[in-house]
Amino acid sequence: TELARARADGLVVGLSVSGPGQADTIRRAMDVRVDGLALFGSVQATWNVLEPSAGPALTAAHEAGLSVIVKEALANGRLLTGTPGQALADLIPGETPDAVAMAAALAQPWADVVLSGAVTPMQLRSNIGALALDLGGEHLAQLGDLAEDPSTYWAARSRLAWT
Repeated sequence: TELARARADGLVVGLSVSGPGQADTIRRAMDVRVDGLALFGSVQATWNVLEPSAGPALTAAHEAGLSVIVKEALANGRLLTGTPGQALADLIPGETPDAVAMAAALAQPWADVVLSGAVTPMQLRSNIGALALDLGGEHLAQLGDLAEDPSTYWAARSRLAWT
C-alpha cells in the first residue's frame, strides 16, 4: 500500500526484471492493481539481439501505458566480440558492433529508453553512433538469427566474471 500511496502522490513506480522468466514477470506485474489502478508505470528489462524473448511482453507493457527501459542492450559485452560482434560489424560495414546493437534496441517501437552502460568517453561516443543508424526490417531480421534460447543466454550470463 505504501507504493500505491507514492504512486497516488505522483511517483512513477517501476520494476526491473531479469532472467529467463522476465516476460512472465512483466505480464504478472501489469495485472497488479491497488484500488483498481495499475501499480506499475514503468518496467526495465533485459533486451538485446541475443536475448529478445521479453519483446512481446514489453510490447504489451508499452501498449498498456508503461514506460519501457531497455538494459543490457550490449549483452554485457558479449555483442562486442567473437561471432556476435563480427555479425554486427558485418551487418553495416564501417559501424561498430555496439552502435549496431544499440540501434537494434532503439528500433524497437516499445523502447522508450535504452541504457548505454558506457563507462568511458570513447565507449559513449561509439554508443551514440547508434542514433545515426536506421536499421530496416531486413537488418533486424538478420539480427534475429543471433537470438539464443533464453535459458542458454542466462546460463552464459551467469558465468560472466562480474556475476
